[in-house]
Amino acid sequence: MMRVMAGVLAALISVTLASGAVLAAADKKPDPADLKKHGTTPAEKYEPSLDVLRDQPVEEPGVKPGLPTLTGDDYQHANQIYFQRCAGCHGVLRKGATGKALTTDITREQGYEYLRDFITYGSPGGMPNWGTSGDLSEQDVDMMARYLLIDPPTPPEFGMKEMREAWKVQIAVDQRPKKQMNKLDLDNLFSVTLRDTGEIALIDGKSKKIVEVIKTGYAVHISRISASGRYLFAIGRDAKINLIDLWMEHPATVAELKIGIEARSVETSKMKGWEDKYAIAGAYGPPQYVIMDGNTLEPLKVVSTRVMTVDTQEYHPEPRVAAIVASHYHPEFVVNVKETGKILLVNYADIKNLNVITIDAERFLHDGGFDSTGRYFLVAANARDTVAVVDTKDRKLVALIKTGIKPHPGRGANFVHPKYGPVWATSHLGDETISLIGTDPEKHAENAWKVVQTLEGQGGGSLFIKTHPKSKNLYVDTPLNPEAELASSVAVFDIDDLDKEYEVLPIGEWSGISEGVRRVVQGEYNKAGDEVWFSVWNAKNQESAIVVVDDKTRKLKAVIRDPRLVTPTGKFNVYNTRLDIY
Repeated sequence: MMRVMAGVLAALISVTLASGAVLAAADKKPDPADLKKHGTTPAEKYEPSLDVLRDQPVEEPGVKPGLPTLTGDDYQHANQIYFQRCAGCHGVLRKGATGKALTTDITREQGYEYLRDFITYGSPGGMPNWGTSGDLSEQDVDMMARYLLIDPPTPPEFGMKEMREAWKVQIAVDQRPKKQMNKLDLDNLFSVTLRDTGEIALIDGKSKKIVEVIKTGYAVHISRISASGRYLFAIGRDAKINLIDLWMEHPATVAELKIGIEARSVETSKMKGWEDKYAIAGAYGPPQYVIMDGNTLEPLKVVSTRVMTVDTQEYHPEPRVAAIVASHYHPEFVVNVKETGKILLVNYADIKNLNVITIDAERFLHDGGFDSTGRYFLVAANARDTVAVVDTKDRKLVALIKTGIKPHPGRGANFVHPKYGPVWATSHLGDETISLIGTDPEKHAENAWKVVQTLEGQGGGSLFIKTHPKSKNLYVDTPLNPEAELASSVAVFDIDDLDKEYEVLPIGEWSGISEGVRRVVQGEYNKAGDEVWFSVWNAKNQESAIVVVDDKTRKLKAVIRDPRLVTPTGKFNVYNTRLDIY
């Protein structure tokens, strides 16, 4: 058995799609009543998929007197389970994030039996009942309890040398088309993540047909579009970026780069005069961001995010890079660092002498988007039930706003409230509420940067909220709700009358698929804003689909069923993504 890290470590999916393993810090065994309550939590029904850890061996820690031991194959297997099931919430180094810390000073005080029981039975706080659910065998639970008493392995670094070795340009810039060589309506093209096959599907918005399936990194987290609309950037959770040229007769990858061992975010320069010049990607591991050439993905600058936290001002060794957006007011990227709670305004005008403005916001930053003007960026610090607001023009923090439990907006939803004026909305993982935040400090100053109204949706477990400037509907999904009926449907609110009860659309039922939970996730509009597309996400060995809804009538318009649609999750319309329309 190899004793040194031989390859890639990676965590399970982020809280965007992973609200899993959170060990409660109680000092006693779980009460039977609490265990019964646990069945009502969103996490109880969550079904994680394998990540990119695969079977890579890691160095075994030394044996310490008085502690249970794990060696050889058992240690490697336990390490794999941890990165597949637990690291997304607890962190690679077990320092905690959405989930509580699992460092050995804590786990050894709790002891083997306590850990074994909580892994087996879970807790109402969100820790799945891995043992009683059958996800882990009794032997696996025993192994994991012992594993948590051992010091965690140290993941490998991934610097410029490793990046340049991984960098490939399949088609040089001067050999690419000078004009669009296909007849696709690129602005109405959708990039759809096929999560468990490591691919994206390009689907034509008019015909609803798959036009290309392109191999990518594992479990693409997002697709982003260059300012010109020519290039599509897809980044997998394995930190692999594919640069796809949409002008080719058959759109395909023209360059690729790996920027670490795990990642979530990629973006391109959008400031006038800098269009398509640079791209940036942020890694979960190692914690860093990378600035690249926007046409070739050549890595140009690597910057670590390891610094002090905003609250206790203590050093954090694992501050992962979450959402990144491109400023429309300065040649800057807005980089959100999860564990430290810092928002970085990275100016790319001179990348050799990089100028970075650091804004202290709140831990633990995750996802977010712009207000309707494109000036203010709102981002969820979801473990602190807070939304932070940054003015990208004046380069300063505007507000920290308390919301419901664990806000998870995706990019959020902008619309004009009939009473409060322009608002930005977020739904929540932890409860059924939808928070509407005022975003107009000029004409509606009394409502700006506060929750002006709270709506009540179907339930907790929401991941995305959606509307469109041409729409009067506000859609809220609940794919992680433990009730199958709620997980397979969406709630729709009337923007003109938000006091009216929401309507439930049975998207899973409309798909025509009878098997599986049929989790409905992430509404995405077409270019015209008259259709909204939803993924019906089943397990890899079950049929999935995409359901298209007529936005005006709220009626079923089309169902896209294709054997190549394996675990479809995120969908990104080229036009809306390029212009930050949401």
